[in-house]
Amino acid sequence: MSLGEIFGLAAAAALFALGAWHVALGLAALRGTRLVTCPDNGRAAAVDLDVKYSAVHSALGRPQFRLKDCSRWPEKAGCGQMCLGDLEAAPQDCLVRTVVSRWYAGKRCVFCRRHFGEIHWHDHSPALLDDQGITREWNEVPPASLPEFLASHQPVCWNCHIAETFRRERPDLFVDRPPRPMPPLF
Repeated sequence: MSLGEIFGLAAAAALFALGAWHVALGLAALRGTRLVTCPDNGRAAAVDLDVKYSAVHSALGRPQFRLKDCSRWPEKAGCGQMCLGDLEAAPQDCLVRTVVSRWYAGKRCVFCRRHFGEIHWHDHSPALLDDQGITREWNEVPPASLPEFLASHQPVCWNCHIAETFRRERPDLFVDRPPRPMPPLF
């Protein structure tokens, strides 16, 4: 094998690796449930993209989206997927996590009044308080119903959610003590 052939194979391998990397980044960016407005009824619908199709077509040029799942299916399966216009305009803005993060931004926990900082999705995720005083984690809410829940519920931090859940489920083990005054700093 000549030196030119070796360089040619190395260049081909590098181009292949670059293409594979681009497809992998596309796959990662396109994962997750998204909220769109269904053109049929004007209400929120939760959709999942066909990630493999979108990633491959995005690698070849302009992104092309196709739905894999929708909260309005199977009864509306075979629709024209006109909701994809929302996704094409701003694919990251439609992600459920983005919607939830924006909703919690600048808010305080209804119980302890602490500000919400960066949301930790893998653990200690925030919760919601309904009008009956019951807390639930936001990921327990069906994504298509999320806008209505966010409009009618109040924000609760993880610590208060755990305490309130324990208070509700095991009142016989919960002791409510008044907070102690903070000692002076100096």
